[in-house]
Amino acid sequence: MIRVTVWNEFVHERHNAAVAAIYPDGIHNTIAAFLRPHVDLDVRTATLDEPDHGLSEAVCRDTDVLLWWGHAAHDRVEDAVVARVHRRILEGMGLVALHSAHVSKIFTRVLGTSGVLIWREAGERERVWVTNPGHPIAAGLGDCIEIEHSEMYGEPFGIPPPEEQVFISWYEGGEVFRGGNCWRRGNGKIFYFSPGHETYPIYHHPQVQQVITNAVRWAQPQGHWPNGFRNVLPEQAHEKIVATGPSVHGPGGTLVGRGKADA
Repeated sequence: MIRVTVWNEFVHERHNAAVAAIYPDGIHNTIAAFLRPHVDLDVRTATLDEPDHGLSEAVCRDTDVLLWWGHAAHDRVEDAVVARVHRRILEGMGLVALHSAHVSKIFTRVLGTSGVLIWREAGERERVWVTNPGHPIAAGLGDCIEIEHSEMYGEPFGIPPPEEQVFISWYEGGEVFRGGNCWRRGNGKIFYFSPGHETYPIYHHPQVQQVITNAVRWAQPQGHWPNGFRNVLPEQAHEKIVATGPSVHGPGGTLVGRGKADA
């Protein structure tokens, strides 16, 4: 069973009538609703205004894949929660970053780049081309996904070179965009998928739902990456060795003489 948490800031749906008409229960609940029928997925939701933004230590520990949607309130996400999520990604939790999550605190932190791009909100057609049809995230798709109305995201896109590129979008205005990309950080898998502007019913699109479902299965943990340093003492080595030479560490590996400047 893959334990999934769908996170959404849940701001636009409560303050914009056009968005509320498309997602009356919030984008998070729309996504959760199409994931829940899959028997291999155990799905919960979390939102910005909950304590710890719904991402407590316990929730993060019990999450295998985190989906993140944000746009209007990136700056309201507490740094302590971002650090907690980042740590879990390094340990092995998957992250599926959706649409405007490209400039969320967690996405820019885990990738180490700005996430900036060019954009235009004109309701134009988007064609999401499958560039890697053999990739698990592209399973069940044809050559492309046609989205009748979308927000344009264009290059240059401030991301590290993708380790795997699954999709590239073309827009009616002529721009192209690397809108479906994969990375690994520590033991965690990261997938960014750009379609999903809140004023269009993109998360009701069956093929977009297929991509997100595939991404959840792809991003599930494949092991555990331990946190922190682990001192292996000479007597614990797999082969017999004798320690020689001076050391700045005392018994048990503690750093001797560590002052505030070294902390």
